[in-house]
Amino acid sequence: MEQIANLIIPGLVVAGVFLAGLLVGRRLVKQPQAPEEMLADARMEAQRILARADEEARAKAETYRDREQATLEHRRVEVTSIEDRVTQRAATLEQRAANLAQREELVIEKERLVGEQSNEAARLQQDALLELEALAGFDSSAAKTELLQKVEDEARRDAMVLVRDMETKAREESNRRARRILATVIQRVSSEVVSETTISSVALPSDDMKGRIIGRDGRNIRTFEAITGVDLIVDDTPEAVSVSTFDPVRREVARRALERLVEDGRIHPTSIEEAYEKAKDEVEQSIRDAGEWAMLEVGLTRLHPELTTLVGRLRYRTSYGQNVLDHLVESAHIAGMLAAELGVDEVEAKRAAFLHDIGKAVSHEVGGSHALIGAEIARRFGEDAGVVHAIEAHHNEVEPRSLTAVLVQAADAVSAARPGARREALESYVRRLERLEEIAEGFDGVEKVFALQAGREVRVVVDPGSLDDAGSKDLARRIARKLEDDLQYPGQIEVTVIREYRAKDYAR
Repeated sequence: MEQIANLIIPGLVVAGVFLAGLLVGRRLVKQPQAPEEMLADARMEAQRILARADEEARAKAETYRDREQATLEHRRVEVTSIEDRVTQRAATLEQRAANLAQREELVIEKERLVGEQSNEAARLQQDALLELEALAGFDSSAAKTELLQKVEDEARRDAMVLVRDMETKAREESNRRARRILATVIQRVSSEVVSETTISSVALPSDDMKGRIIGRDGRNIRTFEAITGVDLIVDDTPEAVSVSTFDPVRREVARRALERLVEDGRIHPTSIEEAYEKAKDEVEQSIRDAGEWAMLEVGLTRLHPELTTLVGRLRYRTSYGQNVLDHLVESAHIAGMLAAELGVDEVEAKRAAFLHDIGKAVSHEVGGSHALIGAEIARRFGEDAGVVHAIEAHHNEVEPRSLTAVLVQAADAVSAARPGARREALESYVRRLERLEEIAEGFDGVEKVFALQAGREVRVVVDPGSLDDAGSKDLARRIARKLEDDLQYPGQIEVTVIREYRAKDYAR
């Protein structure tokens, strides 16, 4: 405060001297006086001003000092109050810490007591268990094992019964609905019984034509076989020769070329080449026409030209004697009708079923299954993802994830499994039946196995002493899963487990 007053007072003195000088100057201007009087007046005036300024400065300094002292006192009181509160809180915290320490000691003591009691209880329980084992003459671990075994057997039996009931209900409902839908669809399908071979016959106007076909020293027949890549069979069959090859497109080209040569009558290496080229052009055109006809038959549009050509090539492909193009058309119709019955997209189902065997149109040089190859071809030519997935999943190379894929599988199975659709060689037929019986005989408790209905049903006779009714149901399910994993077959195979218990006695 004194420092502030020391700074203010000199300033006020300077200001007073300045004002006194101004007043003296004014008076000197107004009326001239003697220099001594003027100097005396100026001094007196300056002294009065200085005295008044000093009084005002002191008054203001005292006022400012009183104000600052009040402020400092107020702050001192606040600081004292804060210190009191801090001291009180510190005391409270110390009390809480002491309480927590006391509680911790109590908890530790209780834990010790509980531990001692637990040890005592465990010891008593162990002693009681030993006494019980001594009285019962039975080991607790063995009793536990036996109890677990009984519980496990009961749980397994209950699970078998539950699975049997659920499967029975699901099968009854699914069979009922599937029969109704498939019966409705099959009643609307009318297809021919198709059987194709690897040999085509060409009629001749006379047996003299055989000599022309063979040519001098076999020149014509060797040229024909070299150009067409087929085997020409000239035997004792009257007025006919045979064209043999496993490639149906090549066989068709050779057959048409030979018919053209027979009709023309001039057979020599040059005419053979010309006839072959013309026949090849005709077959390629017929392939395109067949693809377009199949599209119109199914009712599809906007198919890529390359896909149309590939579909047309399937006109000359067979699968177990069934024409693949006819199979595609038939599958498309069946899939469309199934989709209509179920209320799903009919166009997508038709398109997927129509293209599901497109992979069979490419040569053997492309590796992989025809389902995956066909899916890649369809993807390359801009087909929808749903159609591509149905193609790649129709033989379960990929797990079906859509209803369209399931419909394509069903349509493929119905078209392939219908009576007269496909034929099978005797040797492969016998091997398939033997494999069916061999798989079923590999399970425990099986006494006899009979494959019936061309391998579409397997009847298994089991030992009634080793299996109960629930076990027989589980055995049928396991045999069916084993057949699905190990065999490839069209349609479905019914597995029937027969268990018969007979009790005999004799009266003497």
